[in-house]
Amino acid sequence: MEKPPVDDGARGRLTKDGIRIYEQADFAGMHKAGRLAAHILDEIAPMVEPGRSTAELDAEITRMVEEAGATSATIGYRGYQHASCISVNHVVCHGIPGDKRLKDGDILNIDVTVIVDGWYGDTSRMYVAGKLSRKAERLIQVTHDALFKGIEAVRPGNTFGDIGYAIQSYVEAHRMSVVRDFCGHGLGRVFHAPPNVLHYGRPGTGPVLEEGMFFTIEPMVNLGRPETKVLADDWTAVTRDKSLSAQFEHSIGVTADGCDIFTLSPAGRFHPTWG
Repeated sequence: MEKPPVDDGARGRLTKDGIRIYEQADFAGMHKAGRLAAHILDEIAPMVEPGRSTAELDAEITRMVEEAGATSATIGYRGYQHASCISVNHVVCHGIPGDKRLKDGDILNIDVTVIVDGWYGDTSRMYVAGKLSRKAERLIQVTHDALFKGIEAVRPGNTFGDIGYAIQSYVEAHRMSVVRDFCGHGLGRVFHAPPNVLHYGRPGTGPVLEEGMFFTIEPMVNLGRPETKVLADDWTAVTRDKSLSAQFEHSIGVTADGCDIFTLSPAGRFHPTWG
């Protein structure tokens, strides 16, 4: 859900690229928001089954956000009316929850962003309704591993191009494609801010990573070609060739020697075969 970046008025300086450098004390707020978002995705897992509608999943997510005393970042955002995006099969991202029921073998990404004490926790992961097909299993595994290849490249002195290259080279080595039309983003006390975090690129290019940067890495990977199109609802993005797509997302903060992942699953359920 991209939008023009705004100055969030937070403490800390801005780099020449307009990227906020947060203070050490700010990491605690991001951990709290990220943990709630990840906990919600843990709790929704048992409901992902054939016969369940995505609207029912979203209603449960809405209830959990409200019960936690948090705010959904997506309800009311540019007219959007749901607490999650749920993207099934060839939907790449921004799938709108609705009455259509899941079928056996469907794969889906659920993306949740919450606001806790002014901090944004943004994460998504893959789920499977029923029996997982071999090709979908391979896609999900490559996408999951590509995210962590990108995270491994995060340390002060590296560049955003290093992150993109790590993801792209891994995905393409497995004969899959990285979506170019959507990217990760800075966040903190706003939903979206600089930088754009591309999931493809060349080593040594782009802004240099510094301690205190907060952003998401959220690669979208297609079994077929990378091209997408947005449907008439102005939200739902699908693969042009109708091939399956998968996505995983973490929110992270750059530390002195690497990074903190704010959205780790409290129950260890980030991968859909956790059980």
